[in-house]
Amino acid sequence: MHTWGDLSADPLLVLAACARRAQRDGLAPPAALLGDWLGAAAVIAPSVALSPVPPDQAFADNPTTDGGRTAGWTIGFRGFPDVPGGARNRLLPEAVTGKADGLLILGHDGRWTSQGTVPAPRDLDIGPDDHENRDDVGDNHNTADDDDEAPSLDWSAPDRAAHRAAVLNCLEAIRAGEIYQACLSTRLDGVLHGDPLALFTALWRRTRARRAAYLAGPWGAVVSLSPEVYLTRHGRDVRSSPIKGTLPRDADPALLRASVKDVAENIMIVDLVRHDLGRTADIGSVAVPELLAVHEAPGVWHLVSTVTARTGVSGEELVATTFPPASVTGTPKLRARELITGWETRARGLHCGAIGIAGPGELDLSVAIRTLEIAPGGRCEFGVGGGITSDSDPDDEWDECVHKAAFTWGGGPAPWL
Repeated sequence: MHTWGDLSADPLLVLAACARRAQRDGLAPPAALLGDWLGAAAVIAPSVALSPVPPDQAFADNPTTDGGRTAGWTIGFRGFPDVPGGARNRLLPEAVTGKADGLLILGHDGRWTSQGTVPAPRDLDIGPDDHENRDDVGDNHNTADDDDEAPSLDWSAPDRAAHRAAVLNCLEAIRAGEIYQACLSTRLDGVLHGDPLALFTALWRRTRARRAAYLAGPWGAVVSLSPEVYLTRHGRDVRSSPIKGTLPRDADPALLRASVKDVAENIMIVDLVRHDLGRTADIGSVAVPELLAVHEAPGVWHLVSTVTARTGVSGEELVATTFPPASVTGTPKLRARELITGWETRARGLHCGAIGIAGPGELDLSVAIRTLEIAPGGRCEFGVGGGITSDSDPDDEWDECVHKAAFTWGGGPAPWL
């Protein structure tokens, strides 16, 4: 790892400069992971060609050249695998991946370092004003191209009746003893007017999401403001931090710990994560160092727990035995997935899948929630959902979905009302 320039501690300015360089030189666009990834505040691949791949190849441990030599880091995403019968096609490919020859890494101390092959700071055309921290830049500042208009999203009304029917079916299955809990999702359809990178810039400045990600290619773009850790791995140490329990930001966060429904739901998912990690973990190594902690997230408060383990299996096997993430399925996991496929009317697409980066001895993945999928023509989809238990109320569950999506329109009433 090498020191890389005395530049702005604002990663969006560096990301925008990488995007300008890519466009100027005919390179693949950059990818970015912002918030808390690989123990850093930002991880940017200045240029990475992301292409569709079979889902099980999304996060390869050791990307190699044709000659077998290690060739950097793998960055990509993998969508939720289950698709309801008769559902229309996914908006984006099920899985996309690419090999980054180098990374720019912003430490939490505000210093940039680099790994592998990266451009020199002078090649990124960062002006003198960009060498100062720009954390005061407003939500509408467009670092992708200051000449463009601010991006906007037009949302259509989602299918509330279908979501209500799914919740009622789930409650019936819980009463019948088939499952204890399940996560149900709905889809918002919209159109993006503007540049996906400009949208990512505006939304991350608004939310400061801890597991934010921007990926783009000929297939479209992903703008993710996820707050949730699916898997991180450093050497043999593995961590997962499932989220279960949500309140709007203007509510008293203490109500989460006092909620019988939210506490029960979180503990059920913790047990499921312990089981998933335990399938490949060293005997006796699974632990829960954090239980029922209240964390901030875009527009909401969340109840978060953390499960850790030690394992000797590859990152690919770790994903294979735990995917899809426990918090977006249900308990028991297999039966919940079967039932969800019958209750939901739309493919989840990337929603509830995973986004992240893999390298030698490292794996860092988010749960793909609070994530916009954007097709090349601007059409977009946004999945949002929540966990259902025996105490769930269909109207409250719908309100939770709306609260989780509200950051995309700046808060307040839903735009379709």
